[in-house]
Amino acid sequence: MKRICFLFNHDQIHQLAHSLPIALALAERGTHQIVLAYAKAAIRAEIERQANPALLERVELVELGLKRSGSQLLASTLERLIPANKLLIYRDNREFFASFDAVVVSEKTSLLLKTHYGLDNLKLIHTRHGAGDRAIGFNKESVGFDLVLVSGPKIRDRLIAEAGLTPEQIALVGYPKFDLCAANRFADTFPAPERPVVLYNPHPSPKLSSWFKHGAAVLHAFRNQDRYNLIFAPHVMLFERKWVVTVDPPSLARVMPPGPQVRADPRIHIDTDSAASSDMSYTNRADIYLGDVSSQVYEFLRSPRPCLFLNSHNVDWQDDPNYLHWRAGPVLENADGLLDVIDAAVASRGEYAGAQQALIDATFSLSDRPSAERAADAISAFLEGRATLG
Repeated sequence: MKRICFLFNHDQIHQLAHSLPIALALAERGTHQIVLAYAKAAIRAEIERQANPALLERVELVELGLKRSGSQLLASTLERLIPANKLLIYRDNREFFASFDAVVVSEKTSLLLKTHYGLDNLKLIHTRHGAGDRAIGFNKESVGFDLVLVSGPKIRDRLIAEAGLTPEQIALVGYPKFDLCAANRFADTFPAPERPVVLYNPHPSPKLSSWFKHGAAVLHAFRNQDRYNLIFAPHVMLFERKWVVTVDPPSLARVMPPGPQVRADPRIHIDTDSAASSDMSYTNRADIYLGDVSSQVYEFLRSPRPCLFLNSHNVDWQDDPNYLHWRAGPVLENADGLLDVIDAAVASRGEYAGAQQALIDATFSLSDRPSAERAADAISAFLEGRATLG
């Protein structure tokens, strides 16, 4: 029996659904000792909200905190700009992580356990989070993981070609988040619920997002009109801090939330940080997707529908794999005449049907077997020295 830690060391809850279903699938089998480690009370609450209580009784829940002298002061000083608490968790809990055969994570800061804290024998397994096309998902850091679980051939092939992973490091498992969230749906309170619903889902990175240049114009377009309802549900990290800092690409910007007039409009539902922003409630409810580079577009395209994208940074995107998803619908240079452009996109949705299906086929390798079960198979095979499923 192996000791496996599923680590939820996140600022927000949006990554949880990418690995929690796998932990529960392994717990149900009872062949390994499963520990769920979390760093924030909100993460534990979300685990308890999403998990089957009977399966949750089969795992151990452990709260991680800062333990070393000076860590709390350092974290409180830097947290306004960077995720200092998350980074210090690894240093302050080194002995805890060393007690496991493997740690399963959805993001890459955990590589610090190997690169800075000497846990060379610890197996790190990456579930990734989302199935998007951004370059950061395929950088050289990925090669530091012992096993990477991927949703489809698009991601497998780019990891091999761009990040330098070997096929033996990769297991093709599908998309475990669908096992947990595919039935979620926002119960809206729009005064005219029969109108089509647009989901505006901008990314937080100032150098990639449409919010900083065109966001206000997008929200203004949906005020005082009678054609569409709008869900404004950006990436949950957009308004997490007053300043947005991203490493790849490097960027820093002050972020201003929507004003009271927009919030008061009954045709516009605003959600900047709730569980619905990341548990597919909105992607399942919306009729039309408007965004930029968020991987949530692929969750929306699970049921193909009209998509539009804002090219707020004048990107030469046509042959760029980092913008592959922009083949799913019209790409706009600004928000001028936005409602008319949406009308046209809805009317011509068939024009993009083939491209959308090709994107889904490349992104999600799904089967009749739940993705979480396939991922559990891959982890067990890897830790037991058998071939993985890649």
